[in-house]
Amino acid sequence: MSIDTPAAQPAKANGAAKDLSIGRMLLDMGKITPEGADRVLALQSEQGLRFGEAAQQLGLASAGDVAQVLASQFDYPYVQASQSGFDPALVAALDPFGAQAEMLRALRGQLTVRWFAGKHKALAVVAVDASAAASALAANLAIVFAQQGQRTVLVDANMRAPRQQGLFNLPAGTGLSDALAGRAPQDGITPVAPFDKLSLLGAGPQPPNPLELLARTSFGELNETLARDFDVVLYDAPAFSSSADAYAIAARTRGVLLVVSRSVSRQADIREIRAQLLRAGIEVVGAVLVDI
Repeated sequence: MSIDTPAAQPAKANGAAKDLSIGRMLLDMGKITPEGADRVLALQSEQGLRFGEAAQQLGLASAGDVAQVLASQFDYPYVQASQSGFDPALVAALDPFGAQAEMLRALRGQLTVRWFAGKHKALAVVAVDASAAASALAANLAIVFAQQGQRTVLVDANMRAPRQQGLFNLPAGTGLSDALAGRAPQDGITPVAPFDKLSLLGAGPQPPNPLELLARTSFGELNETLARDFDVVLYDAPAFSSSADAYAIAARTRGVLLVVSRSVSRQADIREIRAQLLRAGIEVVGAVLVDI
């Protein structure tokens, strides 16, 4: 038995307004037609359903369509796989309600407490051994930080084998190598739709001397500029096993998230890398174990 009270009535009104908003957004997105909306409203009234439930029951909208609208209402952008050219590895964008995305949000929370809650803005994501896992992890972390409302820039600092523009299906253009060489330092920063808090600085044209570029004062100046303009600066760096670039990047960020392969990385290599970083005053903020 339920009794309507003055305090309960606004909640009903808010629910109705929310349903109408979902219908309007589905219309604006082209998911349903005005005629379809009339059918949905009729079924909604007849069976006491929510607009999204009625639309799904009539086959006029999918569960993914409704989830996307709800995410938009709560300012939690994501994309459907059929509507983007994003790489399937970007689970935070394509499957934000799945178990992997939940683990990424847990990692985001740990990094926030251990690193970003203080004065730090920049962090290098580096694998022990050469693999694509670190690039995908850096990209997914950038997405979940942006979904949280943090102004986030992801820098593809792997100028030898860049991956980030391919992951996000963005065209190659000016980027980090241009900035470090003194050309167009900010022109290469590209917003990543639909994440209004996420930007990408690609690797730029492949230079013959990436390590020398990273050793220039221009890298420090760029890092300071990014730290001033963004809340979170994530660097996708080459693996420690592939070049000395990662150490040069870590020397600027002062912090590293280490990516360890369960089947490839050797304990002796991990201990040596950690020791070298600590000797240089660089903090290993955490380690992520991946199955590759």
